[in-house]
Amino acid sequence: MTSTTPSPRWWWEDFTQGLSLDFGPKLVTKEEVIDFAQKFDPQPFHLSEEAGKASLFGGLAASGWHTCGMLMRMMCDGFMLDSASLGSPGIDSLKWLKPVLVGDEIHARMTVLDTRPMKSKPHIGLVQTRWEGFNQRDEVVVVIESWAMFRRRHPAAAEPGPSNA
Repeated sequence: MTSTTPSPRWWWEDFTQGLSLDFGPKLVTKEEVIDFAQKFDPQPFHLSEEAGKASLFGGLAASGWHTCGMLMRMMCDGFMLDSASLGSPGIDSLKWLKPVLVGDEIHARMTVLDTRPMKSKPHIGLVQTRWEGFNQRDEVVVVIESWAMFRRRHPAAAEPGPSNA
């Protein structure tokens, strides 16, 4: 029987050190900021324009977690849903550098920092990335560094041998 599911476009081998991909833009709306905050981060400066203006942010600010969620959506739409992704073992570093305010238009850049086969599962490759989120003024608002796991396109090449035992 022939599978009707297309093969992923992005495999571990496609993520070479230095590869950089850009995603977005995404307009940050008042409705989304308040909806996310009501559900997940109900701090006043995420819920009310008045509280946002009175805060250090100077306006209604998206939760940092909402900002990460918007970047995740850009990542999924940009390549992840067409990849051999197996998830991530976690985030190494996350820094919120500037507030994301209602009306901002954010975009993202993913840069591959390193790749290596997984020692315990050589049919899986690890990809270390840096994600940078930018506002419409190209100011960096968030930086995330993490590892992700992808299936290898040619698992036979991953069989243990003298060089990767």
